[in-house]
Amino acid sequence: MSGLSQAEEAQLRIKLQEAVVLCTERCLYHSSKWAAELLNSLPFSSDDGSDTEIESPQADARPPQTPTSRVAKEGTEQRLEARELNKFLLAKTYFDCREYDRCAAVFLPGPLPKGSLQPASSPASASKHQGKGKVKVTGTPSKPNVDIEPVQGLSQKALFLSLYAKYMAGEKRMNEDSEMILGPQDGGVTMNKELPVISAILEEWFANLPGSGRQSQGWLEYLYGIVLAKGKNEKQALEYLVQSVNRYSYNWGAWQELSSLLGTIEEMQQILPHLPQNIVSFIFHVSASQELYQSTEQVHNSLSQVLSIFPTSAFLKTQRALLHYHDKDFDEAEQIFSQLILSDPHRIDSLDNYSNILYVMGMKPRLAFLAQLATNTDKFRPETCCVVGNYYSLKSEHEKAVMYFRRALTLDRNFLSAWTLMGHEFVEMKNTHAAIESYRRAVDVNRKDYRAWYGLGQTYEVLEMHSYALFYHQRAAALRPYDPKMWMAVGQCYAKVNKPTAGIRAYKRALVAGSHYDAGVGSSFGSGESAGLGGGILDPDVLYQIALLYERTGDMSECASYMELVLAQEEGPDFEEMSGDVGGGVGVTPTTSKARLWLARWEFMRGMYQRAMELANELCQDGVEVEDAKALVRDIRARIERERGEGR
Repeated sequence: MSGLSQAEEAQLRIKLQEAVVLCTERCLYHSSKWAAELLNSLPFSSDDGSDTEIESPQADARPPQTPTSRVAKEGTEQRLEARELNKFLLAKTYFDCREYDRCAAVFLPGPLPKGSLQPASSPASASKHQGKGKVKVTGTPSKPNVDIEPVQGLSQKALFLSLYAKYMAGEKRMNEDSEMILGPQDGGVTMNKELPVISAILEEWFANLPGSGRQSQGWLEYLYGIVLAKGKNEKQALEYLVQSVNRYSYNWGAWQELSSLLGTIEEMQQILPHLPQNIVSFIFHVSASQELYQSTEQVHNSLSQVLSIFPTSAFLKTQRALLHYHDKDFDEAEQIFSQLILSDPHRIDSLDNYSNILYVMGMKPRLAFLAQLATNTDKFRPETCCVVGNYYSLKSEHEKAVMYFRRALTLDRNFLSAWTLMGHEFVEMKNTHAAIESYRRAVDVNRKDYRAWYGLGQTYEVLEMHSYALFYHQRAAALRPYDPKMWMAVGQCYAKVNKPTAGIRAYKRALVAGSHYDAGVGSSFGSGESAGLGGGILDPDVLYQIALLYERTGDMSECASYMELVLAQEEGPDFEEMSGDVGGGVGVTPTTSKARLWLARWEFMRGMYQRAMELANELCQDGVEVEDAKALVRDIRARIERERGEGR
């Protein structure tokens, strides 16, 4: 994507302005905020009217209507919207006051709740009062039959607002009916009871659309996609969301729902040809890649191109920070978040991720400041609760941390970070049952959360249920194929379930994965198994585990070769001839000392007494495994003396 011309930039500005209005009309406030922030991150130019004097005649001029807005509303929709204007304004005010049932009833009046104060009436009088505006719902609750006739007489805007209000009313009641987070009755299966009715109405509406002579605007497809996804009908949900973004591209909520349904990079590649080719699609590609942990040079370049168009966009800068975070470049991610705080100190979005970075870096004073800043801005945002929870976790006050993560989930049960972080806290508190339940809820919310899969694996390892642990670690490794930690966990589980050959493969994958985090250094030993510790150093712990697994398979020569490799990491490979740089080793560690002791015993068994003595003496000097080394030295001397005696 190259830079935009002045005409293209002006067109983009108008489309974003229109998106703010259209999303606000339909009460899609997060999408409206996203468009407005993007609009204001466009650089000012003298041609866009931003420098117009107040007294100038141009100051009152409205932006020209875009072709898209003219095409989107054909005559039928315009007439219906004009006729409904007063009622629509009333419904929207009810929605803004969070009176969702009242908002829906403006256009879709339904029956009074059971046990109402409505006087008993005869069937005749009941049929007499059944007006044309009422939606008749029959059938079972799971598959209701809906009279679509009154719905067809509504504009798409009014229908969307009414059904969206029904959806929000259902969500509100669902939260009210839900038990305390991880309480004794909390089964995590509470459903939005309005979904079947909304689904039935939309299904009928779309079935009747071809013969109605009307053209869909994309908003109802978006709502239907949400409803289908909630009902676990993900394939059909994906189809409707793709239709939605093709009919109207500037509803960011539709792109977010689309992204949530993509579990792998392959799935994203499959739908890309079916998406519109515009700036919002480009931003979606960057955002979805970030959520799939694709911190590649190509994604960074794409993000740089978009940032050249929206240079001050906090949303896009956050995407950059998260890419660095996933790539374990915490310093760079922290700097970006720090600059975002300075430019907009009241912005709460993604502060939970920032607090994770500060937690990993152990920056307690800065995390305390962030918690205070977020609390002063809005203490009842789930992000704020997660920031405070991370602060207490860093102070090892795990009970308080759990309390704040619970509070975040009370505010939003689908807030992913809180489920995962609460699982971590329960692990620290040795409450494995609660940890497993927290991690399970996290993966229910988002299957792409490798931290929750990895946490499940670790928790099952604590319970010594290694087959279960293996399954969850494999899921985590599939999401993070370039993270050596994931493959080390897989290898460890294979060793526990007595599959040493598979364990060797997994540990070798860990070595290869380590090269992803190696700063520009290529293959270390010409084998393609690059280092994971930087500077061409292979992880001695991984090498040692591979060696032990080869020993279990009876391949002693390979075992000895890997033990030698472990020792080689003390000094590190010499790159002086190749690159003019000398790679520093890891030095003497408990792992390298264990390998040295193993090799000393191996050489002793083979009759290579001189080499065995050298290795054992080195162990005595290192101060690790000293007693075993001294015993081995005595054995070697005794064997040498005995052989000398036999030789005489």
